[in-house]
Amino acid sequence: MARTAAALHILVKHKEQAEDIIKQLKKGAKFQTLAKKYSTCPSGKKGGDLGEFRKGQMVPQFDKVCFSGEVLTPHLVKTKFGWHVVKVLYRT
Repeated sequence: MARTAAALHILVKHKEQAEDIIKQLKKGAKFQTLAKKYSTCPSGKKGGDLGEFRKGQMVPQFDKVCFSGEVLTPHLVKTKFGWHVVKVLYRT
């Protein structure tokens, strides 16, 4: 069982915008560029980089994707903060 993970994310208010970001990523857009442009999270300035974090440190829905979702694939996650496009970089 992974104890830590590292991820990038883009936080937006609307599901449609998050889905559009995923479409842009699938067409080859750079995650960091989109994070700087669209993310409402302070991490957006750093290209959406959340660094490494422990299991249980993030809200449950986000945590679940980070510790069980496919690595390096953009995922759509709804939390109390809004809609996240999450890209898990690795788990340890």
